[in-house]
Amino acid sequence: MAKNLIPATGGQLVVASLRAHGTDMVFSVAGESYLEVLDALYDTPEIRVVTCRQEGGAAFMAEAYGKLTGRPGILLVTRGPGACNAAIGIHTAFQDSTPMVVLVGQVARQQLDREAFQEVDFRRMFSPLAKWVAQIDLAQRVPELINQAFQVATSGRPGPVVLALPEDMLRETATAEVCGPYRPVRAHPGAADLAEMRRLLAAAARPIMLVGGSGWTDQACRDIAKFAERNDLPVCCSFRRQDIVDNRSPCFVGDLGTGAAPALVARVREADLLLAVGARIGEITSQSYSLLGIPEPAKVLIHIHPAAEELGRVFRPSLAMQAGMPEFATAVAQMPPVEAAHPWGAWRIACRAEYQAGLAPTSATAGGALDLVAVMGWLRERLPDDAIITSDAGNFSGWPNRFLQYRRPGRQLGPTSGAMGYGVPAAIVAKLVHPGRLVVGFCGDGGFMMTGQELATAMAAEAGPIILVFNNAMYGTIRMHQERRFPGRVIGTALKNPDFVSLGRAYGAFAARVERTQDFAPTFEEAVAARRPALIELAMDPEIITTRTTLGALRSQARARPA
Repeated sequence: MAKNLIPATGGQLVVASLRAHGTDMVFSVAGESYLEVLDALYDTPEIRVVTCRQEGGAAFMAEAYGKLTGRPGILLVTRGPGACNAAIGIHTAFQDSTPMVVLVGQVARQQLDREAFQEVDFRRMFSPLAKWVAQIDLAQRVPELINQAFQVATSGRPGPVVLALPEDMLRETATAEVCGPYRPVRAHPGAADLAEMRRLLAAAARPIMLVGGSGWTDQACRDIAKFAERNDLPVCCSFRRQDIVDNRSPCFVGDLGTGAAPALVARVREADLLLAVGARIGEITSQSYSLLGIPEPAKVLIHIHPAAEELGRVFRPSLAMQAGMPEFATAVAQMPPVEAAHPWGAWRIACRAEYQAGLAPTSATAGGALDLVAVMGWLRERLPDDAIITSDAGNFSGWPNRFLQYRRPGRQLGPTSGAMGYGVPAAIVAKLVHPGRLVVGFCGDGGFMMTGQELATAMAAEAGPIILVFNNAMYGTIRMHQERRFPGRVIGTALKNPDFVSLGRAYGAFAARVERTQDFAPTFEEAVAARRPALIELAMDPEIITTRTTLGALRSQARARPA
């Protein structure tokens, strides 16, 4: 017999469905196309509505919520321009494998296909950016399709789902059964595959494990670390997934990100077995697809991923397993240690020593009035185990990526899609989800100016992250590539910035500028004590373009190359 049959408007059914699936927070920029949803939320105090200042920032917040909780981040945006602004966060959720449900207001059904005001065909627009896109044309189907959205967003490889909501559908009344909560579907590793994995590991002389992707719970992280340590396996992580294995573990040997240590890259090339768990082994992690042969990797590749379509997509594995991360990690944590034909201890110790050596400063980029390596070293010791670090996209991120150490229950939130503007919105959400934790957002001056207005959201929501703005008055990553290809011909990458301290104070935040190394620690502690949003501008030396080199060195190398 049917349960929960209630006559309600489409908008009320949307909110009732969100509530049934455990939604506690939604991120929105209001629009007239979905006023019925907002009105239903007025009567649903269990769901917190976070009002944002631009849909791009709202989308990043929903994506960061999905990363933090493992539950879909819920985004509400209006048609046309609102949906277009939100596309950056939806693309990030797709490339980062983050669960998200996007509800987009749409023109009335009788106006479709006339290019009505702000009309967009969302199936066509979002089909390459989302796991599934649909339009709900009948109010009675709202619970059914929202349930499907949650299932698709969380099952297999997680990702974003987009549902278009015609405004007249939201006004019509229907009787429908509200269902929930959703139950994600994840595969489990088979006994035969686990036995084959043990056999391949036992035959290896220089194995290395790569962990990455999404879907990791705190327990799964503990389990995979237990497996690595029992088997003395060196473990590296994929781009911006450094929080999966405690970086202080003797097995952790670094990350394969944009500034991967040359020593680690060499070790992965030298390894005779790569155990990839959760990572897609995408462009950044594979160092532009150069670490492994295509399609034959030229080494034993054991690849575990939640989605079958990712297994063998680029690199053909010796053994492929479709499994969720908690399911695989639980299984291998219970396995007895592999009896290796060759001792791995010396190999793991050498890899770990190279990682630890990389925490020391590079002579070309250390020192100066504001020594960022020293600042990161101080933060590495100061940040508690449950601190949450968010990072925008850009060369500045090399400092927290290389010199900080990540661990659970602390988190690292960064866009593997490389989207600028992520750092501030993600930091706000982290503070909303975990108000008792220390949250530090790292941004370049370029990325900060893309979504820095969300400081107004932080003030309204009484969420107090600390935002560090690395100011070198340029789009640093693009300038780096520009100098490599066209040395000395600088155009389009220089920036004229506002007074960041005055800007932060105008929002009501704590704000300060740090120009000397010795001033950072007391300024940071003052920001912590302020207990409100904080902005600390770091006056970078623009010559220091990465953690390993300078603009002058890049320019000299480029000019020395044969024409």
